[in-house]
This record gives sequence, structure tokens and C-alpha cells, in this order.
Amino acid sequence: MSLPNIILIITDQQRADTVAALGAPWMHTPHLDRLAREGTAFTQCFVTSPVCVASRASLFTGKYPHSTHVFTNFEPWQPTWVSSLAAQGYHCVNIGKMHINPYDAAGGFHQRFVVENKDRPLFLEERDRAIYDEWDKALRVRGLTKPSRFNRYEGDPDGYKRALGAFAWHLDADMHPDNFVGNTACWWIEDRKCPDPLFLQIGFPGPHPPYDPLPEWLDRYAEADIPLPEVSDSELQRQPRALKMLRENMTRLNFDSVNWRTDISREDLLRLRRHYAANVSMIDAQVGRIMAALDAKGYLDNAIVIFTSDHADALGDHGHIQKWTMYDTVLRVPLVFWSKERIPGGRRRDELVQLIDIAPTILEAADLPVPPDFEARSLWGALEERADYVPRDVVYSEVARDHVQTGAEFIVMRRCRDWKLVVYLGEEEGELYDLKADPDEKYNLWHKPELRDLRDRMVGETLRWSVAGSLKAHRRPTRAPQKPMPVS
Repeated sequence: MSLPNIILIITDQQRADTVAALGAPWMHTPHLDRLAREGTAFTQCFVTSPVCVASRASLFTGKYPHSTHVFTNFEPWQPTWVSSLAAQGYHCVNIGKMHINPYDAAGGFHQRFVVENKDRPLFLEERDRAIYDEWDKALRVRGLTKPSRFNRYEGDPDGYKRALGAFAWHLDADMHPDNFVGNTACWWIEDRKCPDPLFLQIGFPGPHPPYDPLPEWLDRYAEADIPLPEVSDSELQRQPRALKMLRENMTRLNFDSVNWRTDISREDLLRLRRHYAANVSMIDAQVGRIMAALDAKGYLDNAIVIFTSDHADALGDHGHIQKWTMYDTVLRVPLVFWSKERIPGGRRRDELVQLIDIAPTILEAADLPVPPDFEARSLWGALEERADYVPRDVVYSEVARDHVQTGAEFIVMRRCRDWKLVVYLGEEEGELYDLKADPDEKYNLWHKPELRDLRDRMVGETLRWSVAGSLKAHRRPTRAPQKPMPVS
């Protein structure tokens, strides 16, 4: 069989509980439902870091943050295996968000149509990181001012605070960033003439905040009964100091147009989650249009389509908003593989997998060897239900101090089926959850005397894993041996 077209669709900050066919009946996601019904869905996919750049760097290198040395959103990185696809004869194109640093680097792609964060005032004053992306240019040509934290509810700071980052989109519908990416992708697919196999990575900026759906999409959720978390004072008190500082930072500061508060009502949360759900439904509609455009060109006859997200969003769970924590609602993301011929349909896999496992799965599909230093594991054994497939029994995630998570120098999470451990470097406190008895992670058992031996054993295993991985990465050659230069 000839090399398949590979379509990798990545949203930003999408929770696992946002696809109707995968257990979220309040959602309107007919096109993602189709992918899930006709493909194979991994329901326990965990990211290697709860921040965008670190997670994406892991995905595109097949390695954990301790190996990539990318822990925050400000460290430079570029994809590695995209270049391998290009060398194999693939036409490699990115449309939308990739979050490469620097943002406009080629990253191994033949073409890039860069679209970054929705609310992005950072870096414009810095010579080496300033960027106006394709969306900025289109808005400027249209004579429109991009909504941002500086012009929303101008003159009404109380209204801005009450909004919690949830604003209805008020500009032209086709200029919404998710519609803009979808429209650009469809135009490019329809116009493409290259006969080479295609690797197309499409990155939607949503549902990352600000939560900004078009009013007509928000109307679909006007009466939606979306589940809301119950957060008690006792749960908040059981959280480590670093998480308390994170909540304070999100309340005191103003990240991504979200002015978080401590007095969040259930009405506030429901309004916020309805905006978020509507953002997901807008993306779902664009996925449907992209699939139709690919099908019209015959690209889906021999294709693998992968849908996932870089991490999720707390949306008020555990008293938090956005990311930076190690709760399942932040670390678990949707992951669906779809293909007409190569992947069985209607399958659900509930073993633990990591987002980085996409990397060797793609390389194998492209008839390329998996680099021996990959920490990712191919999912083809699971997709083909091979008898020799051995699933992971543990998943990990890592994050370091940045401008938002200021309470800990380094945080590492270890999760198996029954237990989750979170270690805060240099801290006396941490997190320990019995996932069988407490799947919602409300009762932190870190200080329970009867669990101290279990906790200490897991801490030791976690630190050994982290140190061993870091040491292996340190000893690994950073570049291939070079031929000696000829003497002139």
C-alpha cells in the first residue's frame, strides 16, 4: 500500500469530556462524533505537560520535557520528525497554531500559515520575538481591531471581571480565529496541486481562552445542562501551597483575558462552560468542512486522520482555571484515529497512553524507523489489536516555574490506574489520590500516616524515572556525526 496522507488536527486546551460520542451528551459535536464512531478513540490519553509549548515540544520530538529541556511556554524548540517525513517524500504543511519557538520558524515544514494565540499582546515590543501572524494581517486588511484584554469592556472594568474570559465574538464571523484557520485549510486543500503524499497539521487556537464563540453558536447552549464541579473549602485547604499561589496569581493577574475570581458562583461557571462548549462546537463544524474538502480531492481514500489537543482546561474544577495543574481534567485530552482502510472503526481503548505516542505511530505509518531515543511508544499495536501489544502501566507529566506557576521550581506527576502522585521539588507537601475511591481527586491523602510507605515508594520511583531520563538525555549526542570538511 502506498504511503498514506496524514492529517493531524490539534486544538488548544480542549478537555476530554467535550465529544458527545465519547460520553458528553450535552455537547453538539457531530463531526467529531463521526470520527469517534468510525475510528478508534483512546479515552485515557494524558499529556506530558500542562502547558502548550512543553506539551507540543514533547509531541513533536517523542520525548518528555526532561529530555527536550522545554518546560515552559518561552523556551525555544523546533519539531524533529516533521523533517523525517519531508525526507521520506511527504509534502509537509502547517495551517494554524503550532506554538513553535520562534513562532514563525519553518520547523521542518515546507509551508506554514502561522496563527498563534487569540489574545497575544506579549512579545510585540521585543525585537527577536515580535510577530504578526496570518490572522493579524487579515484583520488589518479588513480594517478590524483584534479583540484583546485591552479593548474588551473598555471603560467597564467590573463587567470585564464578571465575564471571566467569556465574551461573544462581535466581529465578522469569518474572522473568528477558528473559522479563519478552517477557511484557510479548506482553501489550501482545494487549491493544492502537489501529487506527493501529504502531512497536514492543522492547529486551532480554540477553545483556549478567551472563550469567544459566535452568538449563534452560543445560542445552541442557552439551555444546555453542563455538569459543574462541587468545590469545597476543605478541598482547597488540602491543596499544596503552590496551587494556592496559582489561584492567587490567576485572580490577581489577567492571563488570556481571564480575570479569575474567588467568588465564582454556579451561574458564573455555567455561563463560562457554555461559552467553552460553543467554542468546541465551532471547531467541530470546521473539522467537518476540512474532512469534506479532503474527501472531495480524494485525499481520504488513503489517509490517517488524528484528532487531539495539547492539554485541557480546569474550567473551575478544584477552584482553578486554565492549566498548570496536574489534575486529570487538565492532563487528559481527546485522542481519535480515523482511516477508511487502515484503522478499525467503533473501537474504544481505555489503557493509559501519552500524547507523545502519536509520534512513533505516525513514523511507522510513513514507513520510517522510530528513533531509538524516543520515550514515546507506537500505538499501532493497540490500533491493530495485536496480541503482543503491551500498554503503559504509568504515565507522567512535568512542568516548571514560569510567570504564572510561581509556587514551585518543578512539579512532576506519576499516574497509574489506581493512584496519582504529584511531587513538588523541595517541598514537604505534595498530592496523593486514590483514584479508585476518589476518581475526582478531591481528597489529597499526602499526609495520611497509613499511606506514608506507599507515598514514599512512589516518590522514589518518580524521582528515579525523572533523573534517569534527564541523565540519558544529557549523555545523548545532540547532533549526528559530521563528515570532516575538505581542506582547501
